[in-house]
Amino acid sequence: MMSEALNDLAAYLNEKLGDRISGAAIAFGELTLDVEAVDIVDVLTFLKNDVQCQFISFIDICGVDYPQRERRFDVLYHLLSPRQNLRVRVRVTTDEDTPVPSATGVFPGADWYERETYDLYGVLFTGH
Repeated sequence: MMSEALNDLAAYLNEKLGDRISGAAIAFGELTLDVEAVDIVDVLTFLKNDVQCQFISFIDICGVDYPQRERRFDVLYHLLSPRQNLRVRVRVTTDEDTPVPSATGVFPGADWYERETYDLYGVLFTGH
């Protein structure tokens, strides 16, 4: 049942967001969307405001470091839609020098998590 809902959501997002999503995968009962940094604010805004999505609950932002990769950092955004009872993870990759646009305009609660991601990993955020 959950897998079917996530597959439906992935298809819907692919239809609505198209080339703003560079990849989508379902694992461990969650949908992960791969997004380029330049599109993160638009994608988060859509996920929050779209009547079919309503991912209004911002859970957190965290970072993952893969030093062997050229774009070594993953910045992960975790959202919850109480309406659908579904979670989604949005992933952006970046390096030490390329900033990610701040999500604080969409989710004010992102402020602390962006600061933590900067403090722990050195990931830069613009507009923060």
